[in-house]
Amino acid sequence: MDSIDEICSQIRKLTDRVVQKNLTDGMLFSGGLDTSIVAFVASKINPELEAYTVAFENSPALDLKYAKLMANVLNLKHTIKFFGEEEMHSAIQDVIKVLKVFDPMDIRNSVASYVGLKAAKENGIKAVMTGDGLDELLGGYSWLFHLNEKELKEYLSNMWQTMQFTSIPMAESLGIVSKPPFLDPEFKSFAYSVDTKLMIRRERDEIWGKWIMRKAYEGLLPDEIVWRKKIPLEFGSGTTVFPQVFSEKISDKYFQEKVKKYQESDEVTIRDKEHLFYYEIFRSRFGVPSEVFKDKEGKQCPHCKARGGNPKSKFCKVCGAYPI
Repeated sequence: MDSIDEICSQIRKLTDRVVQKNLTDGMLFSGGLDTSIVAFVASKINPELEAYTVAFENSPALDLKYAKLMANVLNLKHTIKFFGEEEMHSAIQDVIKVLKVFDPMDIRNSVASYVGLKAAKENGIKAVMTGDGLDELLGGYSWLFHLNEKELKEYLSNMWQTMQFTSIPMAESLGIVSKPPFLDPEFKSFAYSVDTKLMIRRERDEIWGKWIMRKAYEGLLPDEIVWRKKIPLEFGSGTTVFPQVFSEKISDKYFQEKVKKYQESDEVTIRDKEHLFYYEIFRSRFGVPSEVFKDKEGKQCPHCKARGGNPKSKFCKVCGAYPI
């Protein structure tokens, strides 16, 4: 087996190649490990690279600090796109139209990406790089950390077969292209061969996902970036406050009436006010999930009756129910 240093060297050379192959003039940039690696490599090839970071106004958008730090280190052309409630409503409509879902977590994450993609397009960018894929390929999610080796391999294998990234169809809907270097066939092929012991590992008294990727760029990127914990995009962009926004706008009476109505008429379980808001947009555009997805094969969600789920999946991609 190759030494850690040799594997890290292979990773850097491979990443250089896949970024070069997928090089664009713009990128979505969170200041997390994944997008920082892409920016580090891409900015050396294209010094005019434009980086877009998204933040919901008046929210604790955790990405800003790190994105600013990394943009300064790399001397990036950095745009921070703040958006308010009016743009939020417009983006939610567009995201639901494109993705055909009413899963709150998916929508909160996707709205942030969509706003960034739209800002890039408005600045004349035709194609955008993202950091998509690295968490799925190299065990970046904290809920994988407790699995034993056999369970982890099985979980990753299932994830690799079913992984989808909303930035790709959303970019397409805007007439631009999303190009994630880590989803390049050459990088995927390498990731499939990585020993899981190099994916999830203890360092500095903590357990880390994507450990080998962190080691590959240790000393090349600031420590705050290399050893930054993975957080969902909704935390980084501040869209985690969406539930609070809808909780204040929708009355308890209206919510209770609609929960009862949709359970009885549509067989859809509404979990909270944010979920209701998204479902009513979905319903007005597409109809009832049991009808919209009735011809699909696969698992049926007991909470929204949508068919077509992966038999091995524990959550519903349409309504976000977990576990099913």
